[in-house]
Amino acid sequence: MAGDDVAQTLAAMGPRLRVVRKRRGVTLADVSCATGISPSTLSRIETSRRKPTLEVVLQLAKEYGVSLDELVGTAPAPAAEPRGTAPRSFGDDKAVLPLTRYVGGLHAHKHVLPAVEGPPGRPRQVSHEGYEWLCVLYGRLWLALGDQDLVLAARDVAEFDTRIPHGVANAGSDGPVEYLVMFGPQGERLRPRTAPAAGRGTGDRKAAE
Repeated sequence: MAGDDVAQTLAAMGPRLRVVRKRRGVTLADVSCATGISPSTLSRIETSRRKPTLEVVLQLAKEYGVSLDELVGTAPAPAAEPRGTAPRSFGDDKAVLPLTRYVGGLHAHKHVLPAVEGPPGRPRQVSHEGYEWLCVLYGRLWLALGDQDLVLAARDVAEFDTRIPHGVANAGSDGPVEYLVMFGPQGERLRPRTAPAAGRGTGDRKAAE
């Protein structure tokens, strides 16, 4: 592998590590406690401000349960999932279906939280660099955003700076909740380019700014 290829591979590894960590739903502090790597070092690696050593890459690959090929970007592309196939499960019975396959920039996922039998506890909150936009497709979603507690129903939209502590849970006991997430690791935001027709509402209610 040529020098330029090595540099590009290392530069792309940071965003991949961030995506894998987000997929697992853990914070930099959680990873630091498990690996002994400081949160500041992990943050600099994820934002490509620091090149990871082989030892660090091996530690993180083991912690996240992924192969080196996946982190390097040489793993075979996953086959397209047949229409109607259930999303993959990632702990706590939450299912996540990635909708984007590239590295860097905005990433989109579909999340499904299963039905709950009783009132859930307040969602565990995390905070990190980036910006998030989510839209509820079905069910009722509890969004704990800072000191706010918001219950979003189908067609409700929320967007927020992920440096604000945030967490989600199924707010109802009558079934699962499905929602879409778009996340910009560097704080990228969506840019509305159309205005609603005169005399009509947008159909979406922004639940949080």
